[in-house]
Amino acid sequence: MALNLAEALASIETQAEAADWRTAIRLAGAGLVAGGATTDAYTDEMIAAVEKHGPYMVIAPGIALAHSRPSPAVLTGGLSWVSLATPVEFGNAANDPVTLVIGLAAKDHAAHLAVMQALAGVLSNSVAMKRLAVAGTADEVRAVLGELAAAA
Repeated sequence: MALNLAEALASIETQAEAADWRTAIRLAGAGLVAGGATTDAYTDEMIAAVEKHGPYMVIAPGIALAHSRPSPAVLTGGLSWVSLATPVEFGNAANDPVTLVIGLAAKDHAAHLAVMQALAGVLSNSVAMKRLAVAGTADEVRAVLGELAAAA
């Protein structure tokens, strides 16, 4: 059975303000911490990953999947969702600016792949993506993602 993103999301923030990509990742990290998935150290690890490897986290136009390697800072698997009121640049020429940052904490490679598979289903659905882009509340985001999971 596919992962239900509506149920997996520990934190959803819509229309958040971020001055830059670091702040956007910090918002996603704060959601992971609030959901009990990680410690603050994991947020620092996500930022360090971009500083070391570049903006590889920007996986599609306007979408960043903020994550790092499994580490002791990951307490349990978790996801956070941050839609930005104003897009920010991550430095990815093909996919900037970013309007959605999804925070991912995974305990292992298999969990990471399950999330990627579920996200691919969402990202490939243009109707759902349009609805998610204008979702103004956490309930609206969960409703769209829940409908997708039910239809899968």
